[in-house]
Amino acid sequence: MERTIITFYQFADLPDFQEWKIRLEDLGEKEKVLGTIILGKEGINATICGSEDGVRKFMAFIRADERFAEMPSRSTFTSRETFYRLRVAIRDEIVTLGVPGIDPTEVVGQYVEPEDWNTLITDPDILLVDTRNDYEVELGTFKGALDPNTQNFSEWTDFAKDSLSNSPKRKVAMFCTGGIRCEKASSHLLQNGFDEVYHLRGGILHYLEKIDPEESQWEGECFVFHHQVSVTHGLKDGEAVLCFGCRWPLTEEDLSSPDYEKGVSCPKCHGGLSDRKRESLRERQRQIELARKRRETHIGRKMPTPRTALKTSPPA
Repeated sequence: MERTIITFYQFADLPDFQEWKIRLEDLGEKEKVLGTIILGKEGINATICGSEDGVRKFMAFIRADERFAEMPSRSTFTSRETFYRLRVAIRDEIVTLGVPGIDPTEVVGQYVEPEDWNTLITDPDILLVDTRNDYEVELGTFKGALDPNTQNFSEWTDFAKDSLSNSPKRKVAMFCTGGIRCEKASSHLLQNGFDEVYHLRGGILHYLEKIDPEESQWEGECFVFHHQVSVTHGLKDGEAVLCFGCRWPLTEEDLSSPDYEKGVSCPKCHGGLSDRKRESLRERQRQIELARKRRETHIGRKMPTPRTALKTSPPA
């Protein structure tokens, strides 16, 4: 069955985020929408999937609030299983940089449309920076982009201080998967001495949606944060799969390695898994295969949660 996937985010003043959590969980259950939604005082960040009608109603509900009326989104379709449950999480930040006072609604870099991106990044005075993490960069990136070699976004500030501040190039162009990290990263740079900062509007996903492969400066596949794993031009399904031992995206070369075991390990984590962890992953994979044979769902079974707990739990 084909599923609709929508990725979206919006920085907004959202002091009522706790109430939004309950509303979205109820609506997701009603419309059979799955995915991951992050809520906080600064807004919403999410990727969801479901039937075309269910996702449409879900998005219409969110955009009925004036704070999200103009919120952009990115849509694609897949026949793969994407999410197993709906998870609505509460966070201090909808994308975690860990630096107080960084507000993209107050100051942010200059947006660049996908159609203008190729011209910008071929400027010899531009420093092109990939703001994503190491496992994402390894799967694909733009030609000539600087890899920050970070394992999570909270390491961005150290990278900016150690690598960007000493660069002779003071014009920076940055990109990320959907645009949200770049908004925060560009705001951070502008508050720390950089005058010219650009970022790709809508991120890599928007670029792959709009730009023909023959004109593209993109190399490889783009990692996405669900079981679709990766996409290529036209937002078509990529070939990468996910290792459940270390959560690293795997290429065809990885899959042909003798250290690859489906659902368990890959060449990157084969030697580092404990016997206990390995056996746990093997049992998980065995249960998944048995459930598929019975045409049942193993991962994502809904566990009952007292509604009172949702109302009284403090933000994570």
